[in-house]
Amino acid sequence: MIPDQRREHILKLLQERHVLSINELTSMLSVSHMTVRRDIQALENDGKVLSVTGGVRLAARLKSEPSYLAKAQLEVPAKRAIARAAAELVRENFTIYLDAGTTTLQMVPLLTDKVGLTVITSDFNVVGHLMEYPGIELIHTGGVVSHSDHSSVGRFTADFLRQVNVDLAFIASSSWDVDRGSTTPSEAKVVAKQALLRIASKSVLTVDSTKYGKFGTFRVASLEEFDLIITDDRLPRSAVDELAEHDVRLKLVETD
Repeated sequence: MIPDQRREHILKLLQERHVLSINELTSMLSVSHMTVRRDIQALENDGKVLSVTGGVRLAARLKSEPSYLAKAQLEVPAKRAIARAAAELVRENFTIYLDAGTTTLQMVPLLTDKVGLTVITSDFNVVGHLMEYPGIELIHTGGVVSHSDHSSVGRFTADFLRQVNVDLAFIASSSWDVDRGSTTPSEAKVVAKQALLRIASKSVLTVDSTKYGKFGTFRVASLEEFDLIITDDRLPRSAVDELAEHDVRLKLVETD
């Protein structure tokens, strides 16, 4: 079997099994470890697979995101658990940023008793919920409206964020991976998220484990740029080990 045929066969095997170890591939293909590693490297260079500790998995490119309403129905127990852990970081008199997303929206009911809290957000749903709490100073970023995300995006949003100071920024992501970092299929979202990483005293990526291993076209930041990542405990052990090797600070929360 020539290299191209062998690599196509590896892709077919991964479509069936999703993740395979180096040992499994050497046995299935009757080739050496070195040959398998070269094939994996070639496929990874083409963006078709991602290496994991001791093996390989398919790379999942995210072409677009589901609508806000659709996302609100997905992974609800995990999002609630992540939101609880994130809200525990918020102290009285903090200024925080809540990124647009259904995980950060789950934080809102947990913040209403915080004294002296200022909430900055680009998410219209967050604004709608917190409008009823006059004890919270509420600031919307403004910017170009993304109808599908119920939020503001783009340069005007980023320009506003560069004028404020934030103690804690809770940043959402539709896809994340140890090699590609936090990514998005929407270019309009990148500039505001990158501005947040520069102006926040501490940045926290709040993202569930089902989004790990997926990647969008546009890179927001490497995972090492976040002070903390909060995700659920279904994240594969191989991913946990990879993140530890890259000194990524990770908090795993138990789902309901």
